[in-house]
Amino acid sequence: MKGKYLVSLFLAAALAAGTLTGCGGNSSAGDPAAEGPAQGTDTVVVAMDPNSEPASGFDPAFGWGAGEHVHEPLIQSTLTVTNTDLTIGYDLATGYTVSEDGLTWTVTIRDDVSFTDGEPLTAEDVAFTYNTVKSSSSVNDFTMLDYAEAADETTVVFHMTRPFSIWPYTMAIVGIVPEHAYDPATYGSNPIGSGRYTLVQWDRGQQVILEANPDYYGEAPKMRRVVILFMEEDAAFLAAQAGQVDVAYTSATYSDQTIGGYTLAAYDSVDNRGFNLPAISSGTDEEGRLVGNDFTADVLVRRAINLGVDRQEMIDHVLNGHGSPAYSVCDNLPWYNPASEVSYDPEGAAALLDEAGWLLSDDGYRYRDGVRAELDLLYSTGDSVRQALCADFASQMEELGIACTLEGVGWDTAYDRALSQPLIWGWGAHTPMELYNLYHTIGDTGSAQYSPYANDAVDRYMDQALASTDLEASYELWQLAQWDGTTGVTQEGDIPWVWLVNVDHLYWVRDGLQIAEQKIHPHGHGWSIVNNVDKWEWK
Repeated sequence: MKGKYLVSLFLAAALAAGTLTGCGGNSSAGDPAAEGPAQGTDTVVVAMDPNSEPASGFDPAFGWGAGEHVHEPLIQSTLTVTNTDLTIGYDLATGYTVSEDGLTWTVTIRDDVSFTDGEPLTAEDVAFTYNTVKSSSSVNDFTMLDYAEAADETTVVFHMTRPFSIWPYTMAIVGIVPEHAYDPATYGSNPIGSGRYTLVQWDRGQQVILEANPDYYGEAPKMRRVVILFMEEDAAFLAAQAGQVDVAYTSATYSDQTIGGYTLAAYDSVDNRGFNLPAISSGTDEEGRLVGNDFTADVLVRRAINLGVDRQEMIDHVLNGHGSPAYSVCDNLPWYNPASEVSYDPEGAAALLDEAGWLLSDDGYRYRDGVRAELDLLYSTGDSVRQALCADFASQMEELGIACTLEGVGWDTAYDRALSQPLIWGWGAHTPMELYNLYHTIGDTGSAQYSPYANDAVDRYMDQALASTDLEASYELWQLAQWDGTTGVTQEGDIPWVWLVNVDHLYWVRDGLQIAEQKIHPHGHGWSIVNNVDKWEWK
């Protein structure tokens, strides 16, 4: 019946009444948590953050599979996939070629794939999907695509507006929809696809139920039914305690707790947190917004700040040990340049501030020409981890003699205010485009998008990387944009951002459930965990 797989009425009542064991309690052998899978040996129940629920449904044209919470769409097939090492593999595609000028991609696809309504999937459907996404998507940037066309039933040709070497990463997240059965008004709620799973039920604000596609062309999923519950973090914890879910997302706040019958699993991520450091002097732009910061405009100051961050201390005290130091927006990805790494060096930081003329006074703060060294730090309201990291960072800067103020802001004003003030951000994606979006100048502004910064050499390397016709060869160019021995965005270069930590993605996992090997997770603590749910199994 409808709602069969919702959290039970007992659990709902207990949550409302606060009668379940609190955070400090442990489940015993007689508790529901120790009784085995929530629904059966071919079913898994996963609790996710409510923000993981797609507001517009399961339509790739409106962001399903894309955005900052990048993941495999599951319901639809994709042309390519990213392997666990983030190299490119094939799903629908059987191969692709790129023209010498990088403006034409020719992709061949399988001829044995059908949608769940029985109609064959052809290159016409692929072309239709991409043209629709280009015209409709407000989540992904498709300005590099001119149009797609089907050359024949198994060949699709992408005509580009500009070279875009990392197109295979885009092809890994765009789910293919059927041209004959696509209605933008209804598809998101009733998607027809050809992927590993079909959507059988969606109760908005509550749950999604997926079932294995019996006609899937690949290896049959081991998990036949996947139930996703959308729950706040405290409710997800209580649901695990009550044995109502098999996997429950959590955070470092709960990591010192235990639940009988469950293990706390930590997955590596490139889900980083860091501050932008406006790299130009203060002023206003054509829209009258404050732009630039006189203190952080000095590269010696920015370098000092980067050296003065004790990242391991943040991991230990804010993340309860569940994280890794962050030195870039792409740590441990194939295009990462290890030259980004620095060691905590407060003495070196102090020397750089001295060199910049910011001298320590008797009151413990630094001054130059009578002006006190100050940072006005912003964090997004409602994000306790960012607030705690911001406070820890401020404390470390105070030790260097830099006065700090902290302010919580909403995202309605944060983007504009970050043009002149450091804001703690979260980034990290399975594509080098993240580097481009943060560091490349845009349009006629002559500045990067999210924080004032410009470097012609960095721009050239990234432009050359995108113009390459060899994806793997382009990685070196992305690395050179970070540091080429002379210039770049690292410590010895311009350092327009200071990166703090990569946040481990934490989950309570029921004993006996074997979760398949995970890719490094991108920004967003949501659907990434179930990218390969078809390979999970009960042992």
